[in-house]
Amino acid sequence: MQPRIAPASPPFAREIQATFDRTLPPGTPPLALFTTMARDERLFGRFFGGALLDRGHLTLRQREIVIDRTTALCRSEYEWGVHVAFFAGRAGLSGEQLRSLVHGSACDPCWSEADRLLIDLCDELHETASVGEALWGQLRAAHSEEALLELLMLAGLYRMVSYLTNALRLPLEAYGARFPAQ
Repeated sequence: MQPRIAPASPPFAREIQATFDRTLPPGTPPLALFTTMARDERLFGRFFGGALLDRGHLTLRQREIVIDRTTALCRSEYEWGVHVAFFAGRAGLSGEQLRSLVHGSACDPCWSEADRLLIDLCDELHETASVGEALWGQLRAAHSEEALLELLMLAGLYRMVSYLTNALRLPLEAYGARFPAQ
C-alpha cells in the first residue's frame, strides 16, 4: 500500500537532521512518520514541540473548528472553553455553531460545505482513528498535503490535550466558556 503523502527524502534540513540525531540511536534510519513530517520544517518542529497555534496551513477558523469539535467529542469542557473564550469570536464562530460543535453534526444548517468537511473529519477520526477514502478524497481536493498533515496532527494533539485535561480533572478556568445546554 502506498502512503497518501510521500515522505521527505534525505538530505534533510539541518534542524530536522539534528532532531533525528538526538532522537534515534546511531545508524537507525528515521521512522516513516518522522520523514513524512519532515516534508515541512515547521510541522516537524511542532510535532516534536507539541504546539500548533502558530500561523500554518490552516485559517484560524479551520483550526478552531477542528480543536473545538475534537475537544467537544472528547468531552473536554476545560479545553473547549479556553479555546472558545480566546478564539471563537476571532474565528467567526456563532453561538449556533458552538452549540452544534458540542451537540450537533456537520449536517446542521449553520455550516458551510468547507466547515462540514472539517467536522466530518473530526467525527470520523474520533470514531475510527482513520479517514475513509471518500472523505479523504474530498479533503484532498480542498486542502494541500501539508494542510492535511496539519489537520490530522491538530485533531490528534487536541485529543491528547483532552486526555490530559479530563484525566487530570483540571478545574474549569473562570474565564472559560461552558458547554452550551442542549
